[in-house]
Amino acid sequence: MNRIALSALCVGLLCASGSPLAATDLVIATVNNGHMIEMQKLGKFFEQANPDIKLKWVTLEEGVLRQRMTTDIATKGGQFDLMTIGMYEAPIWAKKEWLLPIKPDAAYDVDDLLPTIREGLSLNGQLYAAPFYGESSMIMYRSDLVKKAGMAIADRPSWDQLRAVAAKIHDPANGVYGICLRGKPGWGDNMVLLTTMANSYGGQVFDMKWQPQFTSKPWRDALTMYVDLMRKYGPPGASSSSFNEILAMFNEGKCGIWIDATIAASFVSDPKQSKVADKVAYAQSPFAVTERGANWLWAWALAIPKSSRHPEAAQKFINWSTSKDYIKLVAKETSWANVPTGTRKSTYANPEFVKAAKFAAAEGKAIATASPKQNTLPPSPYIGVQYAAVPEFQAIGMATGQQITAALLGKVTVDQALEKSQQAAEREMRKAGYYK
Repeated sequence: MNRIALSALCVGLLCASGSPLAATDLVIATVNNGHMIEMQKLGKFFEQANPDIKLKWVTLEEGVLRQRMTTDIATKGGQFDLMTIGMYEAPIWAKKEWLLPIKPDAAYDVDDLLPTIREGLSLNGQLYAAPFYGESSMIMYRSDLVKKAGMAIADRPSWDQLRAVAAKIHDPANGVYGICLRGKPGWGDNMVLLTTMANSYGGQVFDMKWQPQFTSKPWRDALTMYVDLMRKYGPPGASSSSFNEILAMFNEGKCGIWIDATIAASFVSDPKQSKVADKVAYAQSPFAVTERGANWLWAWALAIPKSSRHPEAAQKFINWSTSKDYIKLVAKETSWANVPTGTRKSTYANPEFVKAAKFAAAEGKAIATASPKQNTLPPSPYIGVQYAAVPEFQAIGMATGQQITAALLGKVTVDQALEKSQQAAEREMRKAGYYK
């Protein structure tokens, strides 16, 4: 029952208790990135249209957010009414029956959602999280530097070709580094890049018997290329850099090439944020022996935990914040180049968006060609491109990410890092009962 209907049962503005009618406090846990911060700013429009609902935001860094949410939902704490989760959590938590199914109204147009994004947020055909924005990965690079060096970057270059370009444009004396890649350890940090690199070299996380594959040749080749690139042509302090740190460097003109989330394109092409906005060009993520799994697929999405105290209000907010009308609102309040992308067909069909966002075609292609099921060259038993959607992967990805950073810093060799990762993964899978 909403506030207006409830007030009809009260005398004047007071209910039987003599207390003023209180609004519903909708507690939303979200990550501290640009699009989510913009959503908080625009939340006033939702509150104006729904005076019976007051939005309460809990905004955290990704790792802390994930830890807080996982603890709360597993213990049925009920601290949050809405959670910002990703493609990794959505099918796992849905299978555990921790989430309520998403049931938007008819105006929402579920069929407008991009198929690969919708697929990754569903279980058995039922949507369990509504995508706020989706992303793949792609190459963003300084076209002026590449041209000056007499080089070119193909639409889908090989890693060897990209290495040659990075070497040519690397100019640390003038504050420009050939290539910037994630170095911070974590399954959602450096592992998202390394796993797609390994995929492109013909690798996988697990074979069909759930045996980890970190000591395989594809992983060795991928990590060898990564360490070589970062040591020779990367910026200093790369072992602690993730998305936000590299975005800041790129916008200052310090990175020649950056391979990361497609969502970054709207920021690096914005002259209000980027000093090199008019010099950025785009290409598909590099490959080695196969294009399959070479670029990741992800979505930040809003989900309703079963422990939500206000599920109806939560669904109402989802209807608003992940709708076609919300995208138009962002365009009106900022610009079409800044709208949350990677979720809806209608966005990429909108001529105003295509005109404003010179990255639109490259981003759309990257998302369309990444599949959580067609993820690796050899057959794999798991869903996910840059992750394996099983509960054990979070610990395995963190352990492996730490070893990758150790190899980058020269504390261990590539082979030692992968051997330790293999051992940790085998222990985790054996403990979970996949095999003896």
